[in-house]
Amino acid sequence: MAMVGLFWIAESDVYVGAKPSGLAPGVRLSPEGVVALGEGQSGFHAWRDVRGLTVTDVPVKTLRRRVGAVTGLAVTTALNFVDPGSGGADEAPALMTVSVETAECDQELAAYVAAATGYSRAEIDLSLPLLTRLTEGAATASGTLAAMSEWGRTQEGGSPRGAEREALLRKWLG
Repeated sequence: MAMVGLFWIAESDVYVGAKPSGLAPGVRLSPEGVVALGEGQSGFHAWRDVRGLTVTDVPVKTLRRRVGAVTGLAVTTALNFVDPGSGGADEAPALMTVSVETAECDQELAAYVAAATGYSRAEIDLSLPLLTRLTEGAATASGTLAAMSEWGRTQEGGSPRGAEREALLRKWLG
């Protein structure tokens, strides 16, 4: 499994944001279309019907976010050391909104953020046009997702470094 831009790629599956587990909300991009996952949201939109695919509420990686993540981890660790189990419930990751536009309806879906400290501005700026590219027709979507899935099946060792993630996004943009 690896994160590249706003995408989580788990072998042959591609998600916007984090891969959901259990009843958590999420959005899967399948070769056939956009699939809403999780409790409280459902639906399938075939690529031939999708006219727009956008993501809002995307947290941008900043120094403040990185310092906050490290500080939060340190406080939780200290609390657990002093009184095991009292470190409080781990905070749920932030949610992004994935908007799917079709001729029949517009649907807003929730997906958890996969990047703990937010996404780099460059990766956001490359991921959003890639989402738009997926709406250019079923052939474009299936070809692009096939390339992403193929990379995911061969990827070992987790998410690549920032420069490699940006290069992959550029490649998938065509």
